[in-house]
Amino acid sequence: MLFRLTPYLLVLPLMSFIAVFTYIPIAASINLSFREWDFLSPTMPFVGLENYRLLLSSHEFWNSVRVTALFAVISVPIRLGLALMVASYLVRETLPSRLLRGALFLPSVTSTVSIAVVFSWMFATDYGMVNAFLVSLGLGRVPWLQDPQLALWVVIVVNTWKQLGYDIVIYIAGLQAVPQELYDAAAVDGGRKAHVFRRVTVPLVMPTTYFLLVVSVIEAFQIFTIVDVMTKGGPAGATDMLVNMLYRVGFTLFDIGQGSALAVLLFILLIALALFKSRVLGRRIHYEA
Repeated sequence: MLFRLTPYLLVLPLMSFIAVFTYIPIAASINLSFREWDFLSPTMPFVGLENYRLLLSSHEFWNSVRVTALFAVISVPIRLGLALMVASYLVRETLPSRLLRGALFLPSVTSTVSIAVVFSWMFATDYGMVNAFLVSLGLGRVPWLQDPQLALWVVIVVNTWKQLGYDIVIYIAGLQAVPQELYDAAAVDGGRKAHVFRRVTVPLVMPTTYFLLVVSVIEAFQIFTIVDVMTKGGPAGATDMLVNMLYRVGFTLFDIGQGSALAVLLFILLIALALFKSRVLGRRIHYEA
């Protein structure tokens, strides 16, 4: 009997840890989403779906959904496209390639707050390095972080710069699994580099692309630190992401009910996106070379 229970006993500490720090908080958040609480009140009256109704009827909520979706739609394809092209050149096992891999991967393990602060200085209107360069070219200063049309693009640039190295390293691992014989056969058939890239490389790294797509979309919908440090969700709500709104509602306005409801809606949205990507891309993925 004890022998049969041994596997379960071995995983029990890990499962207990996951339950305490993952499953129980999720259940508590779902429970709070149906209640009204401000951290201080001794009571948490049940309000049913009122928190969800207030969120879904809020212009602020739908603006955050629009901004977050726009950020994901723009940033994720740019990241994955650049990563695959760069990885195709760095897949060779040479000393310069290895050095460049390390240099490109470094931002992904650097403090996000530090990166956001440095880029805030770089894109500052009066003393930023970017505007100083534009002035040296005889151009005018650009209010990068104060213009609603430009602020989101700055956030996209900063996030891409930080995450690109991770995507490149994962793509390199995927490219190294592609048999060299396929490239040799394509070269014998007279295939051009662009044609080989499109017909051989891209299809065979689809499992890697799918993995990075799922991870990148989740990361895009959970972006917080860069926005909080650089723009605080402004100007005029142009960079007000869902997690920034969640933080503001839950920990600035102390409306724990609506904050929990927003967290539940974000969770449902991410699950729906994952299922949609699985259905759409599932038929295009080749797991064997």
